[in-house]
Amino acid sequence: MRQSITKWASTFEHGAIAAALLAVMLLSGNAAGQGIGCSAAANASNLACNFAAKDDLFTARAICMDSPDDELTACFADTELEFAEVLDECGEIFESQLEFCDISDDAAHLPEFGADFAGNFVDPLLIGNSIEVNPYFPLKQGNRWVYEGSFEEDGEMITETVTVTVLNETKLVDGITCLVVRDVVEVDGELLEDTDDWFAQDLDGNVWYCGEEVKDYEWFDGDEPPLPELVSDDGSFKAGRDGDKGGILLPQIPVVGDVFRQELSIGNAEDVVEILAVDGDETATVASCNGECLVTRDFSPLDPEANENKYYAPGIGLILEIDMNSGDRVELIEYTAL
Repeated sequence: MRQSITKWASTFEHGAIAAALLAVMLLSGNAAGQGIGCSAAANASNLACNFAAKDDLFTARAICMDSPDDELTACFADTELEFAEVLDECGEIFESQLEFCDISDDAAHLPEFGADFAGNFVDPLLIGNSIEVNPYFPLKQGNRWVYEGSFEEDGEMITETVTVTVLNETKLVDGITCLVVRDVVEVDGELLEDTDDWFAQDLDGNVWYCGEEVKDYEWFDGDEPPLPELVSDDGSFKAGRDGDKGGILLPQIPVVGDVFRQELSIGNAEDVVEILAVDGDETATVASCNGECLVTRDFSPLDPEANENKYYAPGIGLILEIDMNSGDRVELIEYTAL
């Protein structure tokens, strides 16, 4: 018992000092709270990341304190190690956010999206009928894309299958009528993710990202019956909710060199795309393009190491993703167009 109390007192002192330092940062304006724009938001987000790390640390320590005394030392050591790793991640994310702020001239993300701009958007159920599709993402109801890729994970090869289907359903998001697109991810035949994405198309043919409802699943050995369990909705966002903002997913007329946010849900979803080329060449299992592919670099400050190139064939859409770090490919293996 004495050991537990001593550990708790040390934990409290450590946390109090860190909290005091963060409070000073807040009050001084060095970390957050002053100014507007991209870098000011990044500073505030970094402070939130550090506070969240501290919150998780105390929760982990509480779990340690409810363990046998002979496990306390190892348990506390593990929590300290994980805390340090998370703080490093916060720092890396912050640096990546600031790099994007430099690219965007420190501009705030102010998309022309919402009820005041509803007149700029088409009825999504008419796309592909009386309204022309975006050639790089033809959102006609019933269109279906199936992708497949094989990767090494924990020393074993796995096969990931992604099925994307445009549904005959809409959802009103922040005053804009958006189309529902189902995105299902399976690994070796087992459900891993089942997500509803919401997209809109404006009068100029640009496709907008309105939000997504993410449902991540996990399978656990020994369960009977063996069924996937919902374990997370991380990455879910909705324009107009809790400060979340939509953005252009893919332009009708891409311009090489353009870099823009596809959405902004601070600390949760901050995807960015850069237009690399409009005359790319690539071949996937069931599609190819010769000098006409849209090529993008897709990245996120929230995952600084992630860096993908995507290839879009006009009239079909995405045909290939390449992980620029590992070289892993996810290819279109089936396309159904209605």
